[in-house]
Amino acid sequence: MSHSLPRNPTRAVRIGSVTIGAGHPIAVQSMCATRTQDIEATVGQVQALAAAGADVIRIAVDNRKDAAALASIRSQTNANLSADLQENYRMAELVAPHVDKLRYNPGHLYHHERAKPWQDKVRYLVDIAGGRGIALRVGVNCGSVDPAKADKYAANDKLSPMIESALEHCELLDRIGFTNYCVSLKDSDPNQVIEVNTRFAAERPDVPLHLGVTEAGLPPDGIVKTRVAFEQLISRGIGDTIRVSLTVPNPRKHEEIVVGRQILADIAAGRVRSVVRYDNSGLNIISCPSCSRVENEAFIDLAEQVREMTRYAAAHAVTIAVMGCRVNGPGETDEADLGLWCGPNHVNLKRGERSLGAFRYDEILARLKQELDAVIASKGSA
Repeated sequence: MSHSLPRNPTRAVRIGSVTIGAGHPIAVQSMCATRTQDIEATVGQVQALAAAGADVIRIAVDNRKDAAALASIRSQTNANLSADLQENYRMAELVAPHVDKLRYNPGHLYHHERAKPWQDKVRYLVDIAGGRGIALRVGVNCGSVDPAKADKYAANDKLSPMIESALEHCELLDRIGFTNYCVSLKDSDPNQVIEVNTRFAAERPDVPLHLGVTEAGLPPDGIVKTRVAFEQLISRGIGDTIRVSLTVPNPRKHEEIVVGRQILADIAAGRVRSVVRYDNSGLNIISCPSCSRVENEAFIDLAEQVREMTRYAAAHAVTIAVMGCRVNGPGETDEADLGLWCGPNHVNLKRGERSLGAFRYDEILARLKQELDAVIASKGSA
């Protein structure tokens, strides 16, 4: 299917039984939304995603108990597994024996052992990955860019620090002699995803790219956002593996794979839309995909309720972000007009970067409406 698409001449990167880049078919990925320590449920979801056609499946590993569970999960599946390294990059040595790829975020490397140069941390990760024969993904995210990079550019330039960070890490990995890596540059705005990946690919057409619109949100809007970005990039030969990120309940997680494969089939068959940019001039609701870090699955219902409650504001240029956990919540709501990030019992509400407090799930919508009306009024008088 994917062989009929134009492709950038990227190098080959092996992820378990799958190879991306170098003209290989575009791989489709997803991420488990089950609690990693619930081994039975996680194995079941891995199998369901694999049955739907997932080439690589990511599992969240945040602590030693998660790593121990991952070992058991690995013993029960032959699927190609990937794992995130969040703030503690040293989790790599516990995780690497059980996965085919590690993803690290350059913007998170400074969280742990802050006095140590980031280059030393990357060398450590290369030693682990190289020793196990597994791949690395340099995952640059708009909401967690390396602060040293962000400070070099104007506040309204989100993409240049992302690109500089990615290029810098690629240069170090190449210098070390580690080439089994890919890069992702993600944003919740599909227009930004198109631009940042196009600019990076112009600089490094040899590096395989993992494409995704992070926090694309609820279907069908999340599918439309993702389709616009993928159509524009893949039609230009950019992209070697894809992740569709939708806010859906656990039993429907396989829809990410189904949607991704349908988009690839449509592009290969020439069934692409004429839309080259996503129209985000009105109300824009972004929400992260369900994953194992969600502390209360009421987050998914809340995202639906926010969409319904805010329909009256559809014509207003307001962005509302609904995040499901403490990892994405605090930073990735900063640029939204209103941001909600969900804890076990309360929802934290923000206006821009300013916290407005924590509210019960049964009272957040009323307070959100008050703040939305205030934002609309302030924009109208500006």
